[in-house]
Amino acid sequence: MAKKSKAYRVAAAKIEADKFYTPTEAVALAKETGSAKTDSTVEVALKLGVDPRKADQMVRGTVILPHGTGKTARVIVFATGAAAEAAIAAGADEVGGDELIAKVAEGYTSFDSAVSTPELMGKVGRLGKVLGPRGLMPNPKTGTVTPNVAQAVNDIKGGKIEFRVDKHANVHFVVGKASFTPEQLDENITAALDEVVRLKPSAAKGRYIMKGAVSTTFGPGIPLDVNVLA
Repeated sequence: MAKKSKAYRVAAAKIEADKFYTPTEAVALAKETGSAKTDSTVEVALKLGVDPRKADQMVRGTVILPHGTGKTARVIVFATGAAAEAAIAAGADEVGGDELIAKVAEGYTSFDSAVSTPELMGKVGRLGKVLGPRGLMPNPKTGTVTPNVAQAVNDIKGGKIEFRVDKHANVHFVVGKASFTPEQLDENITAALDEVVRLKPSAAKGRYIMKGAVSTTFGPGIPLDVNVLA
């Protein structure tokens, strides 16, 4: 096991043993345990009581964080004609049809999100091997396959995040930066957790959120009190 740095050990010492923190307490403490040299990203990890192998227990969704993520997302849009012009006007980082599809097929993935008009999904769907493993494939369930590509670009650049349960029933998502105020982090994590709870599958029985933690980049996990979450 890799030896933890002195900074990590100092940060970990601020977390009380056997204590579980409310989301408000956790994000406030996360600011204290983040790196003093960089503006750490604040993340949340949850263990859900679902079986992701079953389609009726899949948890996937999006939420627009009230205060954004602290990072301006790079967004590409697969579109042509008027839709392409609208995407450019909305601030998309790259827009195109066949030529952009070919570029991605060759391995281009230097972006955070991809949006497509419905009519191009027949071609974009062939990019599954490139985009799928990275969670970048446009999907109508997350609003990234839409005729209104300009709105999609605005939402993503405005702080929209996507989350999806993995094969181990874990969900990870970003809720901001350590430089955010405690109030901003609290409002962001509340919005994200509310959406995760809202998406609880009816087929999931028993406790839904089993474990949770808030952490910063390279920082220790701060255990969440899941009993305060619905």
